[in-house]
Amino acid sequence: MNSQLSDLLTPFPTGEYVCLTNLNLYAQPDCKELATQLRKGRYLKVLSSEIIDNTVKVCSLEDQYYAYLHITNLTELEIASQPYQPVSVTREKIETLISQVIEFTYQAMKTPNYYLWGGTVAPNYDCSGLMQSAFASVGVWLPRDSYQQEDFTTRISRDELQRGDLIFFGDARVNHVALYLGENKYIHSSGKEIGNDGIAINQLRDDLDQVSLNYYQKLWSYGRLDRSFIPDIQKLEQL
Repeated sequence: MNSQLSDLLTPFPTGEYVCLTNLNLYAQPDCKELATQLRKGRYLKVLSSEIIDNTVKVCSLEDQYYAYLHITNLTELEIASQPYQPVSVTREKIETLISQVIEFTYQAMKTPNYYLWGGTVAPNYDCSGLMQSAFASVGVWLPRDSYQQEDFTTRISRDELQRGDLIFFGDARVNHVALYLGENKYIHSSGKEIGNDGIAINQLRDDLDQVSLNYYQKLWSYGRLDRSFIPDIQKLEQL
């Protein structure tokens, strides 16, 4: 590690920070795989001053998601003026916000985009990144990954599906999520292999387009968001 990189860490001890710009977080210290993205204004906790392959381990506080940040991005953080304070949101409130959540996804679809693994910042999203960003746009937080979102939501039957509910798909476990629009339609960001390579609308049917068929064969469960995600503050304080 050269002295210039070492000097970057000096003003940035462990603790809570706010992002001054959009940031990439990585799954491993080698920074080869994008894990998630944080938009400007999000909260982040630097967990350790130990530098591993020019990264430090961090936790994004709104969704309690652990990843690695390259130390050159430490200059794009500022110390939080006060600790992150999650806001509790009830199901009744969420119901009033569903139209805005759906509108967010429509606008995202209208903007040229492609599927980006780990993408949570416009214009390019992965499936769970689009869901998280759409709900976060109205102040409601979901966990980051699709399997975490499935575990967090309340399980419902297909007959109970309403606009704004989540549809989960998977193989050995949940690995894809979409937002239900009503009338058997859903919107999602899907990849190239079996999807649309970006945000599009498909249907809960197996007799229409190929993408709808592909995902119909992977149907896993249906979930309803009854509350906003609240991180385990006590656990975070111990980190």
